[in-house]
This record gives sequence, structure tokens and C-alpha cells, in this order.
Amino acid sequence: MIKNRQEILFLYDVTDANPNGDPLDENKPRIDEETGVNIVTDVRLKRTIRDYLYSYKGFDGTGDKDIFVREIESEKGGIKDGKARAKDFKENLDEILKRAIDIRLFGGVIPLDKASITFTGPVQFNMGRSLNKVNLKHIKGTGAFASKEGKDQKTFREEYILPYSLIGFHGIVNENAAKETKLTDEDVDLMDEAMWNGTKNLITRSKMGHMPRLMLRVVYKEDKNFFIGDLQNKIALSFDIQEEKIRTIKDFSIKLDEFIDELMECSDKIEKVFYIADKNLKLTYKGQEIDLKDIKEIQFQEKSY
Repeated sequence: MIKNRQEILFLYDVTDANPNGDPLDENKPRIDEETGVNIVTDVRLKRTIRDYLYSYKGFDGTGDKDIFVREIESEKGGIKDGKARAKDFKENLDEILKRAIDIRLFGGVIPLDKASITFTGPVQFNMGRSLNKVNLKHIKGTGAFASKEGKDQKTFREEYILPYSLIGFHGIVNENAAKETKLTDEDVDLMDEAMWNGTKNLITRSKMGHMPRLMLRVVYKEDKNFFIGDLQNKIALSFDIQEEKIRTIKDFSIKLDEFIDELMECSDKIEKVFYIADKNLKLTYKGQEIDLKDIKEIQFQEKSY
């Protein structure tokens, strides 16, 4: 089981797509009107992780690996609710924790016949927020089908997209909650892979154009009961063009000064930092482009998928 407090920073970008539509507002991308910042819910990121684990890592209900929160058709038609899913596991909580990696990671409410059991998820993410101000674009086009059978006139479609958004998520892995859900180091490694590769594999029409750019997971020393916090606010974009005109990662660099200084200040509490960075992403420290593994004061350990 997990024994170390851990902290996550994950950046990905979106080009000409809708990262997370609001169903109560014409499915428009969520934008903070005061700041022009794009917002993405933690639910969207968790779904990306679940979908990847289901599709690519064998957590599909066969054998002893499953995803608890997923759409399964019931025998009567429709989608199984939480109670029906609990019955799939014979309402055995130990069996649910053994097989369902998403409950081990994110927790959840398990509805039973006589009561509901709540597991607090060891892994929690804040709402994702873009590091750049974004522009909302309204796109109109024609559909593939005629408006009525036998008619030549095509249907019309409308959608809202963002030309570019670099989105940052901050997360915590709590070793105390991990004891309740039996979360393991292997589970967290799989989550890393699912965040990175799952973002690449978003292939629905509105989700094309997603690419992971940077992931950092700070592993603190055992029994320190400490974390830095707000990692997403300790990095900043540096650019020479108007912010709203940013369109690719070649239009900016990421300043890591505050982030790295914080790590160095707390180095006695840090065991290591896992990371993976897109080769096209420019990272800087004290005005110089850097590779994280060249910083010797902290044990940076590069991952690859």
C-alpha cells in the first residue's frame, strides 16, 4: 500500500476543440468570465483515466480487474445504477476494493441494500485551469445527413471550440486514505500512464486535439505528513505575443523558478520526483532552458510510455 504523501501536476493542451463542455450552457467550454481562464472539471480527468484503464489495461470486468463507475447495460435495458453495480460484486466491499481500481484511487459511494458506504478517495484533483487566457470560437457547419429523407438540404450544426488552451491540474495522493481503499504504488503508476496516454487517446470529435505536455509527481518521504500545495500556481508561461493569440507550445516557455525553488527549500522532505515532459515543451529556470534531470539537488526520475 501507499506509504508516502504525493503531489501531482499535470499539464495538457487542447487545439481547436472543446475540452469540457457545460451541458447547462449550450455545451460551451467552461470559462471564468472574470479572468478569461478555461476551466475543466476533475470529473473529466477521472473519466479519461477510467476509460484508458478499461480499454487498454484490462480493467474491463474480466478476471479480477474492473472499473466500478462505468456504463453497463442492464438485463432490462438502460444503464445499471450504483446499486446494481454493487450487486455485481455481491455487495462485498473487500471484493470491490480488490477489483475496482477506480474506487481504490478516487473512492466513491457504494449503495447497499440497507445502507451506503463511502470511501474517501486517496487521489483528489482540483478543478483544472488554463495557464493562458482563451478565446471562445463559435463554429457553424453542415452535417452529413439531409434534414429529411429525400431532401438534398443538409442539416446544420453549431459548436463552440477553443483555438488553444494549456490546462493544468493539481492533485494529492493521501497515504492515510490509501489505507482504507488499499491503494498501491502500482495503482498510482497505472494512473500516471492513464493520464498521459489516455489524454492522447481522446478520439471523439470534440476531444480531438488533446496532447499531454508535462506530468510531475512529487513523492515525499515517509511519515513527513507534508506537501507543498498549489503546484499549478508555482509555474508560469512566458511569451512574446498577445496572450490570447497563443496557438501552440512553440509560442511560449514555462518558467519553473518558483516551483524548483520550493522543491529545493523542502528537499529534506522529498524522496524523488517522477516526471515526463513533451520533447517540444520548453522549460526554463533562472532564464535558461533546462532538462529536469540536470537539477542535481532533487532526484528527478524520468518516465516514458
